[in-house]
Amino acid sequence: MIRITELRLPIDHPQEAVALAILKRLNIKPVDLIKFEVFKRSYDARKNVALAFIYTVDVSVKNEEVILQTCANDLHVKPSPDTSYHFVAHASQIKATDFMRPVVIGFGPCGIFAALLLAQMGFKPIVLERGKKVRERTQDTWGLWRKNILNPESNVQFGEGGAGTFSDGKLYSQIKDPKFYGRKVIHEFIKAGAPEEIRYVAKPHIGTFRLVGVVEKIRQEIIDLGGEIRFSQKVIGFEIENNHIAGVKIEGYPDLAAHHVILALGHSARDTFEALHQAGVFMEAKPFSIGFRIEHPQSLIDRARLGPHAGNALIGAADYKLVHHAKNGRAVYSFCMCPGGTVVAAASEPNRVVTNGMSQYSRNERNANAGIVVGITPADYPGGPLAGIEFQRMIESRAYELGGSTYEAPGQLVGDFLEGKPSTQLGSVTPSYQPGVHLTDLADSLPAYAIEAIREAIPAFEKQIKGFSMKDAVLTGVETRTSSPLRITRGANFQSMNIKGLYPAGEGAGYAGGILSAGVDGIKVAEAVALDYLT
Repeated sequence: MIRITELRLPIDHPQEAVALAILKRLNIKPVDLIKFEVFKRSYDARKNVALAFIYTVDVSVKNEEVILQTCANDLHVKPSPDTSYHFVAHASQIKATDFMRPVVIGFGPCGIFAALLLAQMGFKPIVLERGKKVRERTQDTWGLWRKNILNPESNVQFGEGGAGTFSDGKLYSQIKDPKFYGRKVIHEFIKAGAPEEIRYVAKPHIGTFRLVGVVEKIRQEIIDLGGEIRFSQKVIGFEIENNHIAGVKIEGYPDLAAHHVILALGHSARDTFEALHQAGVFMEAKPFSIGFRIEHPQSLIDRARLGPHAGNALIGAADYKLVHHAKNGRAVYSFCMCPGGTVVAAASEPNRVVTNGMSQYSRNERNANAGIVVGITPADYPGGPLAGIEFQRMIESRAYELGGSTYEAPGQLVGDFLEGKPSTQLGSVTPSYQPGVHLTDLADSLPAYAIEAIREAIPAFEKQIKGFSMKDAVLTGVETRTSSPLRITRGANFQSMNIKGLYPAGEGAGYAGGILSAGVDGIKVAEAVALDYLT
């Protein structure tokens, strides 16, 4: 096939315009065009140019070699790369008679794709998920949002689908992906019911409610292929013999023997991190970020980002990505921006407050929200690989107190935050966080260096997005789960540095950030496990 890039068309073009543009670019007749597929579609919404879609298409034509030679000088016409997925092994290749099924701990994006790939390769994995099935978990999550009742084992962090289920369902990433594993992730989501457009739009997303059904269908495929998903089974310990994993200990259940264990824990499995540390598994502290959620009217963001194109239904709600390097040496940046979304309660431990952002597929809620977070390093929380967890807990506990000790979150208007005075009443922006926002002074919720950096960054962001520092915008605290505070370090074979057969993976192990990258890492680790069975 032939790949054509930078194919520019008016945003309101008729359906047949793409095919006509292909014919013109390749200088061929309609009879020579066999078929085409849109690989990627982005948009150019610069204020001083005509609104346009920019396409990358893969085209099948007659006389392909001749056409490629004719277009040899066109930098935007090249042979299409092979983006299809190729399995590296199959369980039928194993000769050993004492085959022991691989175990996957955690059923978030990484665990889902690790288990799916293993199942598709015939290895019949056993998945241990401490939380509940996704629909039961949704009910428990609403229990916190509506009734101020936290279930420590079934919430935004724990349960089928992982933290990604209660997010924007973003499926874009900046990871290097030379083998196109991301296309495999997208393909499986579409096969399970996600909208076809996620295959080609520049910033694909599914939305929370759609993710629920998608996750259920992938779970069923794993089961149909011989895999097993065990919910409400919490791993509390690890059996290690001669520096090799021998099994896992499950709360309330018999120990499970295993020689291949994938740790797809997610970034909030703090007690499991502690159990791994006690078992002697090598891990190290790593940088992460802390901060707040900020909410503006989505219409303000649309106008600032899209200008005269704001409100165009073909583009949808605008997003943003911001970075500021503060005078005190801290980097402040926007994180997990959710257009037309809501700020959600994401605590997983009692008497602590954590925020996150979420959007539905439509992205049509009144507010835009994003994390405004400050980068920190292990030098800010010395004390070993688990010190970052305690640092997070300290901040989250303080947020719980500042919010009134009811799971309401502490909040402050941006204008008051910049002036250093407590907020006493809301303005034009109504915060979306449930169970509710308790207005206060956020200066005491984070270390002084973080407050100083954010106070400097918000006016700086105003230069990029007019209205960003509006006085009535709302800050809601705290955002602490931007990424795992530690890394369970692995080698080139994807196994733990000191425990054979143990495969750290995904966000919790420090090797991913978001649904797509976690899914890709799950695929890579599943391949490593399959290949190890063959050695």
